[in-house]
Amino acid sequence: MSETRNAYNNSVKRLFAGCAAVVVALLLAGSARGRQSGDRWLGDEERGRLEQLRDGGNRALYNLDFAAARACFSELARLFPQHPAGSQYLANTLLFETLYKMGRLHAPLYGTKSFHTQGDDKADPELANRFWSLTRDAQQVASARLKQHPDDAEALYYLGNVLALKATYEEAVEHKHTAALSDGCKAVELHRQVIKLDPKYPDAELTVGLYDYIVGSLPLPAKLVAGVFGARGSKKRGLAAVERVAKEGTGARDQARTLLVILYAREKRYGEAAEQARQLAADFPRNYLYQLEAADSLIEQATAGKAKHKPVDAGGAGEAFAIYEALLHDREADGTTAQVSDLIHFRYGEALLKSGRAELAAEEFLAAAKTEGAGEELATMAHLQAARALGASNRRDEATAQYRLVLSRPDVTGAHDEARKGLDDLTARRQTR
Repeated sequence: MSETRNAYNNSVKRLFAGCAAVVVALLLAGSARGRQSGDRWLGDEERGRLEQLRDGGNRALYNLDFAAARACFSELARLFPQHPAGSQYLANTLLFETLYKMGRLHAPLYGTKSFHTQGDDKADPELANRFWSLTRDAQQVASARLKQHPDDAEALYYLGNVLALKATYEEAVEHKHTAALSDGCKAVELHRQVIKLDPKYPDAELTVGLYDYIVGSLPLPAKLVAGVFGARGSKKRGLAAVERVAKEGTGARDQARTLLVILYAREKRYGEAAEQARQLAADFPRNYLYQLEAADSLIEQATAGKAKHKPVDAGGAGEAFAIYEALLHDREADGTTAQVSDLIHFRYGEALLKSGRAELAAEEFLAAAKTEGAGEELATMAHLQAARALGASNRRDEATAQYRLVLSRPDVTGAHDEARKGLDDLTARRQTR
């Protein structure tokens, strides 16, 4: 039985890791509504002010304006110390900003393996202490409310949100997979209780829907083992729940919309993913990540037929290329090129390579690697991709030089193994000439 349980846990951990980018994209926000039990937690005027600050802070957060988000949530915490919202939102902002600075929101760049690889990019201890202090405060306030009013749906919802935040931090920052899995499952159970108490509490469906999707995505053997331990899931049901929150949610609506971009892409519904990303980019124009997601989905849709030797959709690819060009131009214009242009060049290179434009792709990868202030991991991966693109362009000597450069750099996400394979392939191609 212990071996069976271990097999199940390992399978869920692997899938949790595979979906962690989804979890990170899910900026947890609370809903200041729900059925109240006993005396009212907040009066109408207080609730209106809380929701105003919540919405303002979330708008700033989705626009990557962390200072403005902190200002809103700090004011919320000051005005409503008896409510967990302020501490929870501040913890969420701290987590999101940390992951942003660590490059952990750029999951399509690194892939799921590196997203969860132990490395030297640990969070600052002071920052970690601040995060755990905020989540502890929020958890204590919500728990105190539940001691007096056990059936308070709003308090249960916020308590679940805190656990979900902890799970995301444990997985994405600390790489503590077992702890993350435990807290994530507890969050799901609490939000299921919320739905039982108040079926018209749509925001609580988001965590439950994501859980359903993850368990429903398990390989059949792992899914059978999961069933032994009472875990049930359905990709279809989970996706439908997320779609409902995207339409009907209050505090979690934009989180659901963000999540749909990634889930639609996982389901190869690239047109829908691109449309969701376009809408989010329009609503949050300072968040270039949404524009990158739109471009990425457009490229996937445009090149979907390549495996069947169908031509690339020039229109869709052209729209994606225009997004990359516009992003690079905008970054040059506002003076923030060094901060994000390495990522944009890299993603542009990937799009060009998928579209069969290897020489142009090599230029973008090299531009990413040479960008002043480029991240070490990104630069290594850019050199690796440049080597592949140069090899595809029959510029073998230049490709060899790039592979050797990768081997001279710190190894990230198996880059050294990939470089050695690339060099072996180039040698084999030379010998067959």
